[in-house]
Amino acid sequence: MHEAPSIHRDLIDGRVRLPRVGAVVAGETPSLPWLVVDAAGREIEPVSNYLRDLLLGDVSPLTCRSYGFDLLRWHRVLWALDVDWEQATEAETAAGGYRAGSVNPKTGKPMLRAGYAPTTIAHNLSAVYGFYSFHLHFGRGPLVNPVPESRARRAALAHRSPIETRAVHRRARLRPKVPARQPRALPEGQWDELFAQMRCARDRALLSCYVSSGARASELLGVGLGDIDWTKGQLWVISKGTRARQPVPVSPEALAYLAAYLDEAGLPPDAMPVWRTRRGDPRPLTYWAARRIIQRADEAIGMNWTLHDLRHTAATRLARDPELTLVEVQSILRHAHISTTDLYTVVGLDDLVDKLAEHYARPVQTPTWPQRYDAADVEAVFGAGQ
Repeated sequence: MHEAPSIHRDLIDGRVRLPRVGAVVAGETPSLPWLVVDAAGREIEPVSNYLRDLLLGDVSPLTCRSYGFDLLRWHRVLWALDVDWEQATEAETAAGGYRAGSVNPKTGKPMLRAGYAPTTIAHNLSAVYGFYSFHLHFGRGPLVNPVPESRARRAALAHRSPIETRAVHRRARLRPKVPARQPRALPEGQWDELFAQMRCARDRALLSCYVSSGARASELLGVGLGDIDWTKGQLWVISKGTRARQPVPVSPEALAYLAAYLDEAGLPPDAMPVWRTRRGDPRPLTYWAARRIIQRADEAIGMNWTLHDLRHTAATRLARDPELTLVEVQSILRHAHISTTDLYTVVGLDDLVDKLAEHYARPVQTPTWPQRYDAADVEAVFGAGQ
């Protein structure tokens, strides 16, 4: 086997950084809302062709943007190795992997540090594999897709009935082992700590709406004044998946915080969301600004919760309410499959602290046997002392 060149090994071991060149920028046409440019600001046409094809398959513009960043990362690897995209091989794919992060001791959630998480690497490989499959279909690019595939996996997932047991298959080469992580919800004590860090009416209203509605981060930020139904206690959002306008419930407490925020900040101008910046001319609150609100609170209390964890928290509270059925929770959260909703019914060790304390406080129970069993027979089977 030929030894990998030194630059390949350096990238694999994380001894060199990828060049921070190129960018994902907004496009000017509906058929290409996002495009990837190189260091000189020139559009990378093969990537644009692939992203247009994705849009024709009815993916959302945000998916197009996500794949754009994956393919930008891939081209940075190729630029660092001085390899043309049409000459890429598995050696270049192997050079794109990095180590994953550590864990926050207070929340138990992974912390970001140098390197990429296994889920990010897997997503990137899927994007690059799709990019080359698209061009191979038209006779462009290398003869062999540089991202290996698992034929056993494709055979196991093809035409599989959802009631059948999932077949065991090996991962494709170069694919990381992605752990099956359960959604993590904020414990009540940590939720109180996080909420106490909110210093203004807007932030208190925003977090209350998130944790009671279960809406996704981008969905809630698009709510306008006409999307608030004060009587029914619900908000209308544009669903991330279907892009349809759908209602989500919100608690009376959250509506009270929202009313206090609107009373303090005033009603938004026409066509502007209710969530606005607090300094300068009113502007819609972006996802990055909302994320920074959580980050500042996390830094103050040593946690690493995110906006999406508030959706997990709402889902966990709903799923564990004995008065709500799983199907009802599925409808509230707008999950396509009930198996996704079922993930929130899993009880973690943190939820059993009080029960475990009671268990350890109880004296050890001495085993007893019905009188119809002879003591000598019990001793012969289970040993002395039983």
